[in-house]
Amino acid sequence: MAHLIRSKFQNKLSNAATSMSNKSTAKVSGMMARMGFQAATDEEGLGFAACDDLDYDHRQGLQMDIMKSDEMSGGDAGEGSGEGGMAVGEDGMATGDSHYQRDGTGPPPSGSKASGLGEEEKSPKITAWEAGWNVTNAIQGMFVLGLPYAILHGGYLGLFLIIFAAVVCCYTGKILIACLYEEDEDGQLVRVRDTYVDIANACCQPRFPSLGGHIVNVAQIIELVMTCILYVVVSGNLMYNSFPTLPISQKSWAIVATVALLPCAFLKNLKSVSKFSLLCTIAHFVINILVIAYCLSRARDWAWDKVKFYIDVKKFPISIGIIVFSYTSQIFLPSLEGNMQKPSEFHCMMNWTHIAACVLKGLFALVAYLTWADATKEVITDNLPSTIRAVVNLFLVSKALLSYPLPFFAAVEVLEKSFFNEQERTWFPNCYGGDGRLKAWGLSLRCSLVVFTLLMAIYVPHFALLMGLTGSLTGAGLCFLLPSLFHLKLLWRKLLWHHVFFDVAIFVIGGICAISGFIHSMEGLIEAYKYGIED
Repeated sequence: MAHLIRSKFQNKLSNAATSMSNKSTAKVSGMMARMGFQAATDEEGLGFAACDDLDYDHRQGLQMDIMKSDEMSGGDAGEGSGEGGMAVGEDGMATGDSHYQRDGTGPPPSGSKASGLGEEEKSPKITAWEAGWNVTNAIQGMFVLGLPYAILHGGYLGLFLIIFAAVVCCYTGKILIACLYEEDEDGQLVRVRDTYVDIANACCQPRFPSLGGHIVNVAQIIELVMTCILYVVVSGNLMYNSFPTLPISQKSWAIVATVALLPCAFLKNLKSVSKFSLLCTIAHFVINILVIAYCLSRARDWAWDKVKFYIDVKKFPISIGIIVFSYTSQIFLPSLEGNMQKPSEFHCMMNWTHIAACVLKGLFALVAYLTWADATKEVITDNLPSTIRAVVNLFLVSKALLSYPLPFFAAVEVLEKSFFNEQERTWFPNCYGGDGRLKAWGLSLRCSLVVFTLLMAIYVPHFALLMGLTGSLTGAGLCFLLPSLFHLKLLWRKLLWHHVFFDVAIFVIGGICAISGFIHSMEGLIEAYKYGIED
C-alpha cells in the first residue's frame, strides 16, 4: 500500500515537472518569436516564416532594439548563441534569420548608432504646427482668387459647397492616411505603405499590382502640370490688367513670365526656392487682407439682394471644380504624416486647418462678391481700382512665379521616376549620367515642359475654366473618388456602417460632380475658343 502511494506521488511530481518545463519552453519560444528570433521547433519555425509582411517594420524595430541593448550590455547574448542554434555575424545581425535578409537586405549594423543619429539630424521630424502650415499653404493658395466667381454662379449654394468641400476633403485626407496602416499579429497599427501610389497598388493586387499606381501617377502629373499652366495664365492676366495702357497683350505677358521661369529646368532641388515659401505665403495673406479691407470700406454698397438661392445650371458645375481644386492637398499628405513627430496629432491638425480654410475662404468669397455682385471677374483682383490693382497684382505675380517651381519640380520627379528610371525598367533610358548630372537631352525635355505650359496658357487663357476643368478631372478624383474607394477596398471588414455610408455617398456625389464639372468646363472652353472670348 505504501509502495502504491509512493508510486502515485512520484508520478504526479513527474507530470507537474514536465508540465512546468513545457510551459516555460513555450513562453521562452513565444518571447523569442516576438523579439524576431527564429523559433526553437520546426512547427514554430514554419509558423513564423508564414507570417506576412504587414508586421515587418514592427518586428525589425524590435530586433534592432534588442541588438542595441545586447551591444551595450557587453554582448553576452552573442557568446551563448551557439547553443541556441543562431549565429551572429560581425555586423551584429542574426545570420540564420532569413526574415531580415530577404532580397539581400537587412537591418543596418548595430554599431552604426552615430550614423543613425546623423541621419535623423539631417531629416528632422516636423511638429503638428509645421505640418498644419504646409497644409495651409496648399489649400489657401492663389486659387482662392477664383472663389468669388464661384459665388457668382452658385449664390448661397456656392457658400454651402465651400463648407461641404472642406468637410469632405478633411475626411478623405484622414481615411487616406488610415489606408497606410495595417494591424500586425499583436493588434498594433503598423505603417506598411508610404505613398498614395503604394495605396493604389495595394488595392489592385494581385491581378494588376501596378495599375493603381499608374492611374494615380497620371492624375498627379495632370494636376501638377495644370497647376503650372494656371500660374502662367494668372501671371499674364494680372500683368495685362495692371498695365492696360501698354501695347502688350495678355499672351505677350505670359511669354515674358515664361522666360523668367525657364531657369526652373535647371533645378536639382528646392533648397533655393524653399526660403521664399514663407515670404510668399505672408504676402498672400497680406493681399487677402487688403482686398477684404477694400471690400469692407464699401460695405454700405453691398448687394445682398444679388445673393440668392439659385444656381446657373450651365456654369455652376464649373464652380464646383473651382472650389474642389482650392482644397486639393491629398497628394502629399502621406509624406507629410510620415514626417510628423507625433502622427497621432494628424487628425487634429487636419481639423483646425480645414476649419480655418473654410472660414477664411467663405468670408473672402462672400465679401468680394457682395462688393462687385454681377461684375465679379474670374480673378477678383481685376475688379480693384487701377491704383490698388497694380500694386496687389505685382505681389500676386511675384508669388505665382515663385510658386511655379514647386509643382514643376514635383511633376518632373514623377515623370522621371515613371519613364526615365532604369532601375524600375521604365520605357526610356535614365536621363542622369553616371556622375549624377542631368544629361543634355534630359534638360531639353525639362525646357520643353516649361514651353508646353506656355503654349497651353497662350491658347487657353481662361483661369476659371482651366481651374474648374482641373478640379473636376483630377481634383475630384484624388480628393473624393480614390480615397473613398481605397478605404472601402482595404479596410472593408473593419469599417462601421456609417463609415461605409460616408464612403459610398462621397464616391457617388464626387463622381456626379466630376462628370458634370468636366463636361461643362469643356463646353465653356470650346465656346470661348470658338468665339474668341478672352478673360
